[in-house]
Amino acid sequence: MPVRREIEDLIGAGPLPSEDASEEEIARAQQLLENITAPVSDEEAQVLAVCFGLDNCYGLSWTLLHLIESAPNAQNAEYSRNVENPWVQLLTARVNAARGSRE
Repeated sequence: MPVRREIEDLIGAGPLPSEDASEEEIARAQQLLENITAPVSDEEAQVLAVCFGLDNCYGLSWTLLHLIESAPNAQNAEYSRNVENPWVQLLTARVNAARGSRE
């Protein structure tokens, strides 16, 4: 399944800006996120993991995390991109917690 154009646009914009970014940069990132409808495919979830910045970006990081978690196999996924990022680490911890609750 190909990645949708809206997701390519977000990835092309680079990681989410920090909370120190200009209002325009943050508004642009928000608009790009709002253009993506859930659920995302498993493939899209994997590539979206590269979009996390280092901070919360006024809640946009949580929006991105929940969007990734809308993938059909999100509770079994392994995210191998951007693994040093704290948001990807949180995503992985949530996957591991979901796995543990099913065992």
